[in-house]
Amino acid sequence: MSSFLELVKKRQSDRAYLDKPVENEKIERILQAAHLAPSACNAQPWKIIVVTNLEKRMLVAETTANKVLSFNHFTKQAPVQLVLVEEDANFTSKFGGLATGKHYPHLDLGIVASHICLAATDEGLGSCMIGWCNEKKIRKILDIPDKKRVMLVILLGYSAQPLRDKKRKKMNEIVSFEKY
Repeated sequence: MSSFLELVKKRQSDRAYLDKPVENEKIERILQAAHLAPSACNAQPWKIIVVTNLEKRMLVAETTANKVLSFNHFTKQAPVQLVLVEEDANFTSKFGGLATGKHYPHLDLGIVASHICLAATDEGLGSCMIGWCNEKKIRKILDIPDKKRVMLVILLGYSAQPLRDKKRKKMNEIVSFEKY
């Protein structure tokens, strides 16, 4: 089995983190993997904001948690938050998107997020993508311009959870050959 497939099998959404800082060298390598992620027409329509300051992390974590529905409270544990902001695509990507009816920056942000999470796993870290957040509050906390979209907050840290078995659909439910 390839080492890449082994890496993919190890990657999981971790929802508990040890009280241990992440080394700057590991963060740098993860950011390098993000920097190398492909995007439509090489638009690279993202900005990644690294949040490690305790006070800012707690404020950002508050925007991802919901007291009424009681979820995402673990976001306060992660020592690193990567906030992914959608940037404008280049002309070619925008034109291609108009022609095909697709918004390529959303696809591109998914690709860069996958690179980040797989790189984190390779560094021995846990990660979790958080899509639920109060964008307006995050924009204020991190001085993000009002016209920008906060797409994801990715948590990074040393996982406090064991590796879990993956529950997936059967392969024949998601893959076909030569026809739908």
